[in-house]
Amino acid sequence: MTPAYRRPPARNDLPTDGEAAGARPSKTRLKHEMEALQALGETLVSLDAARLRSLELPERLVDAVVLARGITKHEARRRQMQYLGRLMRDVDPVPIRAALERWETVPREEKARFAALEGWRDRILADAAALDAFVAEHPDADRASLARLADAARNERSRGEPPRAFRELFRAMRRATGNI
Repeated sequence: MTPAYRRPPARNDLPTDGEAAGARPSKTRLKHEMEALQALGETLVSLDAARLRSLELPERLVDAVVLARGITKHEARRRQMQYLGRLMRDVDPVPIRAALERWETVPREEKARFAALEGWRDRILADAAALDAFVAEHPDADRASLARLADAARNERSRGEPPRAFRELFRAMRRATGNI
């Protein structure tokens, strides 16, 4: 039996420049896309069960993710990750990536708010005028209770006591800003 081979295209069959732009993507590009889908599949494996359910993925994909969590042998895990990448081709990755990004940015925003409140607390303890600036920025804040807590925190700090009022001042500031 003779091996099957492709005949090179005739000169008039070659694509023109305009046709080449609409042709299929290169092998390298396809490989990079598949690797990106496989990496996304690996991220899905690391998610907790509640977040995985919230993504509303196809049942076959969810089953493959759950199975991959239990595989510890290197080669078997690698094959399962490749299978996940294959299943990911049938799923739109954009909403999955958007959900992952949203879950990642929430802790960053929370940390930033937390750091801002800590900065306010330190300024209030260092300078009594900072309390007026905080109340001006957050009109719902109870100035009298914050001033009382700030005085108590300064006193406990000077006596070397545990920081109870210091923490209570922070909690009161959090309630005032709506970051409960």
